[in-house]
Amino acid sequence: MRSNRRRLILVPPLVIGLVLALTGCDDLQLHGYLPGFITGQPAVTNNTQMVSDLWVGSWIVLLVVGVITWGLIIWAAIVFRRRRGQTGLPVQIRYNMPIEIFYTVVPLILVLGFFAFTAKDQNIIEARTQHPDVTIGVYGQQWTWDFNYVNENVYSAGVQAQPADALHANTGFVESQIPQLVLPLGKTVQLDLRTRDVNHSFWVIDFLYKKDLIAGQTNYESFTPTRLGTYQGKCAELCGEYHSRMLFTVKVVTPEEYSTYIQHLRDIGNTGQLGQKYNKDDSSGAKGTQYSGNGSTSETKQLGNQ
Repeated sequence: MRSNRRRLILVPPLVIGLVLALTGCDDLQLHGYLPGFITGQPAVTNNTQMVSDLWVGSWIVLLVVGVITWGLIIWAAIVFRRRRGQTGLPVQIRYNMPIEIFYTVVPLILVLGFFAFTAKDQNIIEARTQHPDVTIGVYGQQWTWDFNYVNENVYSAGVQAQPADALHANTGFVESQIPQLVLPLGKTVQLDLRTRDVNHSFWVIDFLYKKDLIAGQTNYESFTPTRLGTYQGKCAELCGEYHSRMLFTVKVVTPEEYSTYIQHLRDIGNTGQLGQKYNKDDSSGAKGTQYSGNGSTSETKQLGNQ
């Protein structure tokens, strides 16, 4: 009886401690320490909250399984420990069918559950927007990014990250030369993702999603930016010597600022679209060249060597 009373006394402090611990969590902790969440601010895109919920929900389930497993291990170690005066081996128990069914069925249910929730969210995120407000063609290449603003018929050409030649050390980045993708707040966006050479991967860290660029095919990514700001992006697929420097930024601006940026691209002569003829595997003789950003091909530009 005294043991049961002690257990009942311990329950309220444990519940109060758990509630206080949860209420003391900030947005970063409540979203599983994923990037891109700021207290009092909306999520970065319409998809990031869904990714966060799947991540946090999975960890909660796994934590519950872990606590139960740890508890059983500790309980078994205490209850079935060798007592003073005992000798020899304990009684051996074999072929406990209920237990074997339990530890086979429960993990199977967990795996199927994780698969079902992941597939459901992935199908939603992967669904292409039927009539996007903005369509942008993204070209990845060693080691930079080009952006075609399809609806407005203008483009922004990247600058390749590599030294001028083997005799000169790479002095690092010029931040202003890192390619920048500009997106309007609250507008549905479709990215048409292609590569000019090897496979790459388009990854905006705070968007909590990345999409591969596969040679010979076009992949698509659809989303709606929901928070103003500048976000870091990079290639997430090992693509050669300067893969780590294949960086870019995404700047989410107001629709008015977006229109101003598009007009700026027109004013500097970046009209038209960058096409397939600049691919490395192209047979038209453009191999080894890059669109310089002024309407003609030129020798490759280098970050940190201009």
